[in-house]
Amino acid sequence: METTTIAKHELIEQGIANSYTYQEYKEQVSNLLAENKSTGHEQSEALTNYSMLNDRRMKRLDKTIKIDESIKEAFVNTPTKVTWLVLTEGWCGDAAQSLPVINKLAELNDGIDLKIISRDDHDELMNNFLTNGGKAIPKLIAYDTEKKEVVNSWGPRPSVATQMVNDYKKQHGGLDPQFKEDLQVWYNKDKGKNIAEDISKII
Repeated sequence: METTTIAKHELIEQGIANSYTYQEYKEQVSNLLAENKSTGHEQSEALTNYSMLNDRRMKRLDKTIKIDESIKEAFVNTPTKVTWLVLTEGWCGDAAQSLPVINKLAELNDGIDLKIISRDDHDELMNNFLTNGGKAIPKLIAYDTEKKEVVNSWGPRPSVATQMVNDYKKQHGGLDPQFKEDLQVWYNKDKGKNIAEDISKII
């Protein structure tokens, strides 16, 4: 029996067709929380709790995130026409830190169209953007809709946090609650700067 392989650009376009705006995504997360649920196919009390924490975190970051002037200028002055398609889920802590920054950056340039989709609902697409063989999120795909090609991708963590993860794994063999706490402290201190710097390099 023949199996049909769907081209990457077709999977991306299917994702865009089924996507949410940033505002719609946040509403979906809030609506599910009202039913004690999280986004994604797996449901548990822990995931709902993470989702609730992230919902509050994103609302706070939406109000407090400030983009550095030099990065703002680069985004405003770069001519582009691209869709940023982000694979994510409401329970993901790294996504809660990144999405408000990604949204602020996208708002700076009329040529950037930010779209958000559920990782679990787009498994085949996710498999084309694995990190070290894993379905790590968030994953931002910068896609040129006219040329039907991937311009760049980013995720699941900013460069400094990725280095922290790699160093900790090397020293301790894996990540534990203590590291996750340390990472959260770093995110709070960094205030989205590293995320904005990284993404400014892929515009």
